[in-house]
Amino acid sequence: MKTYTKDLILTSNGQRVSYHNITESVRQAVKESNITNGLCVVQSPHTTCSVIFEEYVHDLDFNGDEFLQVDLNRILDNIIPRELSEETNYRYPGPKHLEFLMGLDDPNYPCDPGTILNGDAHIRASLFGASETFIVNETILQIGSVGYIYFIDFDQNRKRNRKCQLMIIGE
Repeated sequence: MKTYTKDLILTSNGQRVSYHNITESVRQAVKESNITNGLCVVQSPHTTCSVIFEEYVHDLDFNGDEFLQVDLNRILDNIIPRELSEETNYRYPGPKHLEFLMGLDDPNYPCDPGTILNGDAHIRASLFGASETFIVNETILQIGSVGYIYFIDFDQNRKRNRKCQLMIIGE
């Protein structure tokens, strides 16, 4: 059995939920892998990001978001409102967790409490999950004619680079 790994670096917009259509990048990685039959795992290592499999929609709003993504955001806004200040119904992050995060020596976590008011992003990502697995059959990713793969960053507090990890396993 062979394995092939590749990381995609994606930049969130920091103002609204970021949807990245990564379908072609995943197809390219499958080609590069030289694996004929197997599985392709697409995963986010970030707790406020998800990978989903959804139909590609040709219609876009003024932000360039597909209509299905806009609809999904509207539904999520109704059931999981944004955490815009510490005066919300969210208990996250909590004083001990805030202290932990403020003490990290990691450039991915700036010493700014406003950037971690993202309990909504954690809950949304938990609902959708961090990964999707696809079958590779005769070197072709089995996603049908309208299925596309999206990496979503639900964290809307700051612009940053995100990693999407790919692993293709098979023969």
